[in-house]
Amino acid sequence: MIINRKIPIKFFFNEIKVPLLTVTLLGLAFGIAPKYFPDFTPDIPIGIATTLGIAISILLSYKINQSYNRWWEARTIWGAIVNDSRSLVLQLQLYLNEDDALLHKISHYQIAWCYALDKSLRKQDIFKSLEHLLSNEDLEKVKTQSNIPLALNQLQTKAVRTLYKNGRFDEFARTQLEETLTRLVASMGKCERIKNTVFPPTYGQTLNIAIYLFVIFLSLSSVLELNLLLQIIILTSISMVFFFLQKLAHQLQDPFDNHPTDTPMTALSRTIEINIRQLLNEKDIPNPMEPNKFYLN
Repeated sequence: MIINRKIPIKFFFNEIKVPLLTVTLLGLAFGIAPKYFPDFTPDIPIGIATTLGIAISILLSYKINQSYNRWWEARTIWGAIVNDSRSLVLQLQLYLNEDDALLHKISHYQIAWCYALDKSLRKQDIFKSLEHLLSNEDLEKVKTQSNIPLALNQLQTKAVRTLYKNGRFDEFARTQLEETLTRLVASMGKCERIKNTVFPPTYGQTLNIAIYLFVIFLSLSSVLELNLLLQIIILTSISMVFFFLQKLAHQLQDPFDNHPTDTPMTALSRTIEINIRQLLNEKDIPNPMEPNKFYLN
């Protein structure tokens, strides 16, 4: 997630350097062509380019709006995960003695669950972040399943059932813990829905084609018969805005793909770990995640 108002200029141009190079080449080609092939170069009315530009603006507005809705939903879900993770530990402390081994075990399962969900959504190595949180026996159990966060939910559920069967808390306490665990599973399902629901790729492809057509029509318009360098500057300046907004919308639509605009799942997981370890009065507490230049992972 971007956290700095001063985003480096390099970031902007790295995202759109290929389209801008293409626009520059198109501007050169259609700027030089009328001088050598005047009979074969049509004069496109400026109204066509203007109409196409308006259509691109409307399509971009729609895509940015829909992409932001996906991003905001992802951020809201992870906000709920933070709250429910804290609530789970506080509930366990309310119903159990603070030195209870299973209290600490379930709490560590929750830390591991957050990291596992983060890594699974980003399709990164999961087990490296779990080694210091799970026993070898638990690691072997979760490795047998394809959905690691769900496997950790299962370990938590079994631990809660054991506590209930042993009479460590009553029916009301069990119900409250079940509701919290159910909300966490629901949040995981919502994240998976966003991850697995692909924004139609043809929408972005159509936008790209429309922007290139806009550049071609504008460069062939008699209104833009200026100095070649000035013509290219105008074309790249206008198209740069379109291409950057299109790229930004493309990144926002996938909030779990490890982009600078992503939901900061790793940073939030670290915050959850710090909070839970402090609630358990543990000594080995990690530091908060440091920003990577101008964003948090």
